[in-house]
Amino acid sequence: MLHRDPPPATMPWALEMKAISQVDPSRLVGTLTGAILGCGGWVLSRGASDTGTVSMLFEFERQACVDIYSVLIAAGIELSQSGHLRFTELCQCTRNLRSVCGAEIASVDLEIQTIASTAASPHVSC
Repeated sequence: MLHRDPPPATMPWALEMKAISQVDPSRLVGTLTGAILGCGGWVLSRGASDTGTVSMLFEFERQACVDIYSVLIAAGIELSQSGHLRFTELCQCTRNLRSVCGAEIASVDLEIQTIASTAASPHVSC
């Protein structure tokens, strides 16, 4: 498991989020990394454990929050309820104060538990 320093306490939008996904951990890390970079974000650390837990620490300018939120969902992760609420709050606040805070940096410490698909799923015919 990766060990990393937590985001600075002075950063007002340092979000810690949990999520689940059915996507293979190595594929998920690659997809999320590319998506975050494609939105102008910075991936500070990333990795997957033997137990299927994916950890990512990334930052982005607040003006890209809707794009970042969208690519997280499009990548196949399901954020916790509190994760959705915090991201929605960030997007609403940024939209309302774009000229003041759009260039500020937001940080996300994301932990994703992947669901192993090692068990053979039965095929059902219709």
